[in-house]
Amino acid sequence: MALSDLTKSAIQQAYRDVLAGKSIRARYGQRLMIAEIARYIGAITTNDGQRTSPSSACVVEAGTGTGKTLAYLVAAIPVARALGKKLVISTATVALQDQIVHKDLPDLKQHSTLEFSWTLAKGRGRYLCLSRLEGRLHEEGITDSDTMPLFLVDESKTETPGSREFFEDMLARYGSRDWDGDRDHWPSQIPDDIWRQVTTDHRQCTNRHCSYFDSCAFFDARKGLDDADVIVANHDLVLADLALGGGAILPEPENALFIFDEAHHLPDKALNHFAASVPVNATRQWLKQLSQALVKLPPYLTPGTTAAKTVDKISGSARELDGVITQVYNQAADNTAWEFKDERGSAQWRYPDGTLPEELSALAKEARVATAALVRQLGVLVDELQRAFDDKRDNEVDRQTAEGWYPVIAGFHSRAEDQLRLWVAWTENNQRSADTDAAADDVNDKKNRRGPPAARWMVRQRWDHSEDITLFSSPVLADSLLYTRLWSRAFGSILTSATLTALGTFDRLRARAGLPETSRYLVVPSSFRYAEMATVEIPAMTALPTETELFTDALVERLPTLWAGEKSTLVLFTSRRQMTAVRDRLAPDYPELITTQDDMAKGEVLRQHRERIDAGRISVLFGVASFAEGIDLPGTYLGHVVITRLPFSVPDDPIDASLAEWVTQRGGNPFMEITVPDASIKLVQAVGRLLRTESDTGRVTILDRRIISRRYGQLLLDALPPFRRLIEH
Repeated sequence: MALSDLTKSAIQQAYRDVLAGKSIRARYGQRLMIAEIARYIGAITTNDGQRTSPSSACVVEAGTGTGKTLAYLVAAIPVARALGKKLVISTATVALQDQIVHKDLPDLKQHSTLEFSWTLAKGRGRYLCLSRLEGRLHEEGITDSDTMPLFLVDESKTETPGSREFFEDMLARYGSRDWDGDRDHWPSQIPDDIWRQVTTDHRQCTNRHCSYFDSCAFFDARKGLDDADVIVANHDLVLADLALGGGAILPEPENALFIFDEAHHLPDKALNHFAASVPVNATRQWLKQLSQALVKLPPYLTPGTTAAKTVDKISGSARELDGVITQVYNQAADNTAWEFKDERGSAQWRYPDGTLPEELSALAKEARVATAALVRQLGVLVDELQRAFDDKRDNEVDRQTAEGWYPVIAGFHSRAEDQLRLWVAWTENNQRSADTDAAADDVNDKKNRRGPPAARWMVRQRWDHSEDITLFSSPVLADSLLYTRLWSRAFGSILTSATLTALGTFDRLRARAGLPETSRYLVVPSSFRYAEMATVEIPAMTALPTETELFTDALVERLPTLWAGEKSTLVLFTSRRQMTAVRDRLAPDYPELITTQDDMAKGEVLRQHRERIDAGRISVLFGVASFAEGIDLPGTYLGHVVITRLPFSVPDDPIDASLAEWVTQRGGNPFMEITVPDASIKLVQAVGRLLRTESDTGRVTILDRRIISRRYGQLLLDALPPFRRLIEH
């Protein structure tokens, strides 16, 4: 489908209007990006509105200063409207989401003649549930209640809930429309344990059967999705929607044009989303709570009905499951070579190739059968309670009982389903199924058709008076998951970020994300004059990072000389422990100079840093991974970035270890194929904190001499922007 002249004209005119309206000049990279996205969408062929051309994606790496948000908005909005498709923009961070909704889209609307509307999409768990709030207030006001205690709905609550006055204020503000029920719009931060008491999920919500449906905050927000041309979401919500089949929350993928900003996060987000876990002792506590609930339920049910009979079956299945997982715990605790560094702490055990010991494998199968029975029977009870909301038919359960018990039983059902995912993952043949392999064939090297087996591992944690063992399973690569659920279905997909290449190629992203073979790739040239704006310096050091204690000593000695004469310095560590140790040793000699990212909330750390710089004082920030990406300190707010150590991934990460094991078995070199490319991406991101505008200047100092003494170091150095290099020998 070639773009019509009218659509091309709309894109060009919108871009000219924004440039003129904001008095900014056109950027070469921005124009390239607009043209590439427009060409990609124009190449999609359709029949009756559905894509007929092979699945593909458009991948654009565009560094800081490109203006990539404006580029993809200008290119995609006119085309999506012309095609009758929803434009779904997905980000990895709340900060970018807010920027697009509150700045970029309003700017485009104000300065162009484009006609479009937009809305922000969030998951149900970000919104108030009036039914849960009413129940919470009811519990606050009645000390000896016959109704179900709300702690049974949320078994993870460990702290004293908010006061009655707090919840009454919440209800009053929502009722007066001073608050829209969005957690993020409440005037202060609501702790997780309190918020969980007044929100719900899709499995506990009764939807149109709820007494509060007409005034529901979530469904009010959902109304905007149907009418909006542009929907701003996040990666987690997109993945959650895909897990529900697509189209449950967001538009169906076939009718949506997706833009994934900060796209380098998507593969990891997908892995997290499709992982599963079961904390064994916590599950036994949960089963105990289920038993307590089931004891209270029969008086509300008519004997001999399906619901009443099902309660007895659930009780039997819960007892059976409790017995099996007790054996699982004992087997895991007694027959694993746990290594604790101290009495209180955690130890991890990963199963090579994901292969479980025979005894544990047999118990996992028993746990799967018992959990599946529990899920099935809880599902029957949930259905019986849900039927009671239908006033047009005779029901065995009355509506009042259903309204009180449905969220409780649905919560147990949801928890049981989550647990079943783990047992299924621990008992299925540890290879990807034929259909996912077939999908992977389209995106992976034809010689390497079998993907890696799932990672399976356990973590044993010890506290003062208790301990637990948590079982985990996760896919090792998200390629087939993303291909089958997203790329093969979406009308079109555009991926962009400042860091999508690793060591100069898109190979690592292509493998991790399962991108289709016909995808298009573009690296937009930067408008920054790197050699004139900054230097990268590698000074002499007395120790290598592999010599942990000696390297800490060397950092304590060297860092003060590096920030001397600088107004603003960011020091990045790969270890929180080392960051704290260095800060503790330097702080007495440099009072009020150093702030670590753990001292307060991220926004407050950055706000105080800016205040010190504005006041003419020196400020030094210490941070780890989350400060190496996503913080924006332009101009005088940051003049020096110090990278203490090359950002190699943690060697005991079970997913990385499983992938490395698989690559080794196939004759590959996991360090060069995985570790170094991933470190390159992180290093480029860290260096990217320095130059945020075309007028910025500064320097980057790398204290890890392996970047010049090891063979892979030259690859990492060459992948950095072309700063002037100053290497001390």
